[in-house]
Amino acid sequence: MPAIDVLAQLKQHFADNSLHKLQTVQSLWSGYGDISRYISPRLNTTFIVKHISPPIEHAHPKGWNTQTSHQRKLQSYQVEANFYRDYASLCDDHCVVPKLLAAFSENQQQILVLQDLDQAGFSLRKDQTGMADVKLGIKWLAYFHARFLQQDNCDLWPVGTYWHLATRQDEFEVMQAGQLKDAAQTLDTALNHARFQTLVHGDAKLANFCFSDNNGANRLAAVDFQYVGKGVGVKDLAYFLGASLNQDDLFKHEQHLLDEYFLHLKNALYHYQINVDFMPLQQEWRMLYPLAWADFYRFLLGWSPGHYKINAYMHRQTDIALAILDNRLEAK
Repeated sequence: MPAIDVLAQLKQHFADNSLHKLQTVQSLWSGYGDISRYISPRLNTTFIVKHISPPIEHAHPKGWNTQTSHQRKLQSYQVEANFYRDYASLCDDHCVVPKLLAAFSENQQQILVLQDLDQAGFSLRKDQTGMADVKLGIKWLAYFHARFLQQDNCDLWPVGTYWHLATRQDEFEVMQAGQLKDAAQTLDTALNHARFQTLVHGDAKLANFCFSDNNGANRLAAVDFQYVGKGVGVKDLAYFLGASLNQDDLFKHEQHLLDEYFLHLKNALYHYQINVDFMPLQQEWRMLYPLAWADFYRFLLGWSPGHYKINAYMHRQTDIALAILDNRLEAK
C-alpha cells in the first residue's frame, strides 16, 4: 500500500509551497503512524498532523497483535476523525480540544490536520501532577460530560473507552476464572444501561492532557479521541484518578475529589443550560463509580495482570462493586 504524500497534500491544501515539517512529535501505538508538527510560513502558523498508516505486520507491545486488535484500531481512528469533524466545535474554553483544520483519507490511511495546542498556549506536558493539576483534569471531564449529556451520537463508539467488554473478548478469554470474571457481563450491562449517559473521552490519562503555559489560567486541553463514545462520566473519572494518583492518595482524597467532580458537573450543566434532574444523576453515577473501577480491573487482569495500576484501592472498589451487584440480585 503506497504511503500518502503528506507534504504534497498539505502544500496543496494550504496553498503554500514553502510549507515543511518541523519535527516528529511521537509515533502512534503499535507502529500505526506518527504525529508531526508542520509550519506554514505563508500563514505564519504551525499545526499538528496525525498520519495513520497501518503497518503490514502488526507489532503490539503486549503481544496483542490480532486481527481483532487491528480492526479496533482502524475503527478508533475513524471515530476520532468523526469526533473532530462533528463534535469538537461544541467544546468551549472549559473543555478545550484542538480544532480540525483538514482531513484526508486514502484506503486505510488517514491524515488529520489539527490546531497546534502548543501555539494556542497549552505547551506544558506533565508526567506527574500535584492535586491542583488533578482538580483541573476533574473539571475538564465534568464540563465535557455535561456538554454531551443525553445527546445522541451515531458515528462514535456505541460504548466509549478502549477497555469495554465487547471489544476485549480476547483479553477476557485469557482472564483467570473467578468472581470478577463471572460478574463481567453484569458489570458491563449496569454501566452501559445506566439512565444517564454522556460522551466519555475513553482514554483520559495524564499524557492526553495539555496544560496551559500560564499556571494561573486554570485551563486544560485534551487530545486523543480514538475511544470517545457513549458512557457514564465516572468511567473517565475513575480511569483519570487511577492514572494520576497512587493508592494512598486515592484512599485519602476519594470523597473530596468525587465531591469536586459533581460540584463542577452541576455548575457545567447550568453553564450549558442542560435541563436534567441533577440529584438522580449524581446518585446513579456515585453508585456506578466502584463499578467503573471493577470494569477496568477486569480488562487489566486479562491484558496485563501484573500492571502497575492494580493496587489496593482498585481491589477495594472492586469488592464494593461486586457487593452492589450481589445486593441487586438478592433484591430481585
